[in-house]
Amino acid sequence: MNEIYLAIKRFLHYRFSLIEDNAEETDTIESIRKNVEFKGANLWTLIFAIFIASIGLNVNSTAVIIGAMLISPLMGPIMGVGLGIGINDIELVKKAGRNLAIATVISIITSTLYFWITPLHDASSELLARTSPSIWDVFIAGLGGLAGIIAATRKEKSNAIPGVAIATALMPPLCTAGYGLASGNIYFFIGAMYLYFINSVFICVATYLIVRYLNFHKKEFEDKAYGSRVRRYILIIVLITAAPSVFLAYRIVDRSIFENNARAFIEKELSYSNTQVITRNYKYSRKGNEIDLLLLGKELTALQIDSLRKKLPAYKLEKTQLKIRQGLNAKNELDFSQIKASILEAVYKKDSTGKEDAYQRINMPIPDLSKELKSLYPELVNYSINNIEIKHLDTNRLDTVTLAFLNFRHPVANTERIRLQRWLKSRLKADSLKLIFDN
Repeated sequence: MNEIYLAIKRFLHYRFSLIEDNAEETDTIESIRKNVEFKGANLWTLIFAIFIASIGLNVNSTAVIIGAMLISPLMGPIMGVGLGIGINDIELVKKAGRNLAIATVISIITSTLYFWITPLHDASSELLARTSPSIWDVFIAGLGGLAGIIAATRKEKSNAIPGVAIATALMPPLCTAGYGLASGNIYFFIGAMYLYFINSVFICVATYLIVRYLNFHKKEFEDKAYGSRVRRYILIIVLITAAPSVFLAYRIVDRSIFENNARAFIEKELSYSNTQVITRNYKYSRKGNEIDLLLLGKELTALQIDSLRKKLPAYKLEKTQLKIRQGLNAKNELDFSQIKASILEAVYKKDSTGKEDAYQRINMPIPDLSKELKSLYPELVNYSINNIEIKHLDTNRLDTVTLAFLNFRHPVANTERIRLQRWLKSRLKADSLKLIFDN
């Protein structure tokens, strides 16, 4: 039994040891120190990388964004801070922190300048993805930081450092923050800077952990109380950074589960031949979720609606309220004449020579735009987008119109409505799109 234990121990040590191919401690420290300072070539490289990343975000090009992240030298000062904390080198921490602050400010100024002068002002999906950080970003930053510092402490350098630069994505949040300033959107700026802060802090934490695991020699503080205070501040910063992202991740996952269950419920339980669900809204709230449906066709009886509500627990929707709107006489219903007029207008404007198959169009999936719409319009309460099938009674020809229903807390200006319609039409690649606002 003892021999088996020793054999397993030898195997694990051989496969997972970080000591055997470890570079000299002094070489590792010196290598990281060299990449801490931003001046000359390093600074110009950063500026060019920021411009490239901003263009990539602006034109929604993932390949360009990845290229910019490979060029970026931002990892240097971040790892420098982590190394300085790990070996109690406060001067290195100060120097790296100062250079990181300088690099951050210059990056934001550069990206803001670009988004001021660019003729393209719409927020792309790549840009919007950097405005809502979550716990997953903490995991990515932490794991990427671990991979980065392990690669930096090897005798033979690998391609892990460029890979870490891509995975942790330090550049895009700074560019998004610049976009937020240039467009006057404070939500973009705050969300992007928080994501950048998360990445920076947890790369530092990962660097600190590996430095301590490899038992780098620490500088002793003459003042023991000062040393304890520094370590306490580091712990507080880490906790403050991680806590909001944990909450955001829980909300994102919980909301996703609710919406998936709601979609399954609608698809299986509301498949009536004479009644069609034309809009569906999923209202996620801590006070209680709600499924809001607008039906067209034969009205459901009270008995049918009650039966539907009783089936909600089978889809794990116990605390969900089912709201069904149908007919034209209820005070809180949409005006169906408005829907009819909007659809007919879109149909008559549609090119009569179009040969697109309406049956295929009606079944085209609608992408989830929740995150993008919430980032662009914080006042948006809920929305629904569906492809509606229209049949011409005189010719039996079928047409498809994309109908978007949006509910805002406050009335939306006409100019903003036009801008939203253009963005949605481009984003959905819709030939005909009509908006219905419920304020």
